[in-house]
Amino acid sequence: MQGLSSAVRREPPVSPADAEIAPAVLAWYDRRRRSLPWRAPPGARPDPYVVWLSEIMLQQTRVEAVKPYFETFLRRWPDVAALAAAPIEAVMRQWAGLGYYSRARSLHACARAIVAEHGGSFPASEAALRALPGIGRYTAAAIAAIAFGQKAAAVDGNVERILARLDVLEVPLPAAKPLLAQKAARLVPDARPGDFAQAMMDLGATICTPQRPACGICPLRAFCGAAAQVRPEAWPRKPPRAERPHRRGAAFVLRRGDAVLLRTRPSQGLLGGMTEFPSTFGTDSYDPLTALHAAPLVADYRRLPQSVAHVFTHFSLSLDVFVADVESEAPAGCRWVRDSDLETEALPSLMRKVAVAVRSSGW
Repeated sequence: MQGLSSAVRREPPVSPADAEIAPAVLAWYDRRRRSLPWRAPPGARPDPYVVWLSEIMLQQTRVEAVKPYFETFLRRWPDVAALAAAPIEAVMRQWAGLGYYSRARSLHACARAIVAEHGGSFPASEAALRALPGIGRYTAAAIAAIAFGQKAAAVDGNVERILARLDVLEVPLPAAKPLLAQKAARLVPDARPGDFAQAMMDLGATICTPQRPACGICPLRAFCGAAAQVRPEAWPRKPPRAERPHRRGAAFVLRRGDAVLLRTRPSQGLLGGMTEFPSTFGTDSYDPLTALHAAPLVADYRRLPQSVAHVFTHFSLSLDVFVADVESEAPAGCRWVRDSDLETEALPSLMRKVAVAVRSSGW
């Protein structure tokens, strides 16, 4: 999260206990810091491009999933100018499988804005960073702190969890976010704010985890109210989770010789700009009895016996898969792509599951 305004930062003052937190976390970080491909070694100046690229990729995505994508991106586009010059289609293809595809579109738009508006150099202030496409409060603060040494409070879910447990905060999320942001801003030290931001990330990822936190080896155990109550998993407080709605849909996999029919989804919305087998999903109106009315071509379809299951952030999905052989030309908005070239297409995870289901069926 972005550091708060100077007016907010002046109140309340840092308590004696709060003043001990940053030194304890930094001492632990100096011994236990994770070695990550985007993290500058001790004493080296971080590259803002590398910090930004990693932070965008890490949004709602596990570190281990990000590593290969990050390394491939950096080899292919080693700086922001190279990424800005790349076609958006190439960026989307390289992102395929990482999920949350709006990030890839924003990443490309941000690279172009940095080149066009800032001469290819990242601005150092949180305010200027937040004005760029795809950079929110947390990402702006993380870049400002890590890459530029600004005294900025980078507050993500990991940091919120640590702070809520320290203070055994009874206000549930998301209502607690302003209080946690204020505490985070008070804790950022004048020296090494970037290391402090990364130390808090590491602490939340490896010690103060959502389940079974390792309180016995935590550098903040002496300051932690939740650890003292021997039930840290009770924090942060959260309202009851709403049930995720379930939707159904259909995917149509048509084959003409050694080619399959594909199309590109609209740039905005779910899986925007990604490649798909012509499909219908994301609404509540799917009817399996009339599904073929949405098929891109008239054909003798066969429905696979098993549907494809997938979970999005806000709903789960069961996708019926219909297959057919045709000799037709591609309808408007679609194209024939050789089956051997599917790996070069920007297929999201859902469509890769469809491809696996089709191949497993023997069709």
